[in-house]
Amino acid sequence: MPTISSDDLARHLTAGLKPLYVVMGDALLLAVEAADSIRLAARNAGYAERETFVVEQYFEWAELKNSAQSMSLFAERKVIDIRIPTGKPGLEGGQALQDYVTNSSPDILTLISLPKLDSTGLKSKWFAALQAQAVIVSADDIPRHALPAWLAGRLRRQGQSTDNATLEFLADKSEGNLLAAFQEVQKLALLYPAGVLSFEQVKDVVMDVSRFDISKLSEAMLTGNTARFARILDGLQAEGTATVLVLWAMTEDIRKLGKVLQVLQRGGNVNSAIREARIWGANVSLIENATRRIKLAHVNAAIQHAGRVDKTIKGLRQGDVWDELLQLGLRFAVGHR
Repeated sequence: MPTISSDDLARHLTAGLKPLYVVMGDALLLAVEAADSIRLAARNAGYAERETFVVEQYFEWAELKNSAQSMSLFAERKVIDIRIPTGKPGLEGGQALQDYVTNSSPDILTLISLPKLDSTGLKSKWFAALQAQAVIVSADDIPRHALPAWLAGRLRRQGQSTDNATLEFLADKSEGNLLAAFQEVQKLALLYPAGVLSFEQVKDVVMDVSRFDISKLSEAMLTGNTARFARILDGLQAEGTATVLVLWAMTEDIRKLGKVLQVLQRGGNVNSAIREARIWGANVSLIENATRRIKLAHVNAAIQHAGRVDKTIKGLRQGDVWDELLQLGLRFAVGHR
């Protein structure tokens, strides 16, 4: 069965409902919107009854089986809403899900909500069973490069628009906090009529609601985006993030890139080098692109610099830790030794 984005869900639902949906991803706003859309479409299609199961510790999987086998006297069709917040149903739950999706009733629409799964979850038998039967709705967080277009789409829904520079400004102010970004867009609808918004109008309304995380810092460093790196590092400092965690995250990605470059230097294949370095998910493309720009000598210099920053953090060397982190990231991002 297909995997579709949350943005494509509305168009999919107009073509008719499928019996099984899995909404999964790390963007809570998109996941909630997608699940709400499926439930509304089901209600409009005559699924008058709904049962919700939240899978927590000691959840009785027999309840799910009993629900699937029993129908209300007053409802011919119903929705079974299964929410697995941890993404880990366990051995019993995994088997129960496999049995459930292979023996589901045509009078039941099932909606399963999952977080973003790790590699183990994605390779599990129970998830393979879901993939074979379900429409998977991806509700992953919006990456920074795609955020302006997403914001433009949300403005368009409320009859508003703005120029690219203003969209970039709005993206900078809301990066890492999609729910807050959506709330800022809604605020613009409340304060201004439909039409084109000026930069000043947006600037006067939008608060700095960004929530920075360390993974985005490494992403900016690996892509060579120095302005973004400096801004995220400032945000982490303002939020009181521990410097040892920032250094660890940066050093981990620098070392992984170094391992890949060593294999390439020996004439190895980039794909096997990435697997050997145990690089997964979105980091694969980041590291792969970085190998075209960063040399092994830059990696070695960065590791030595990281060692000096570590001594500064431990008080064994004089210096401003945050300034040292900034210099480390900027020098590595542009490929300077």
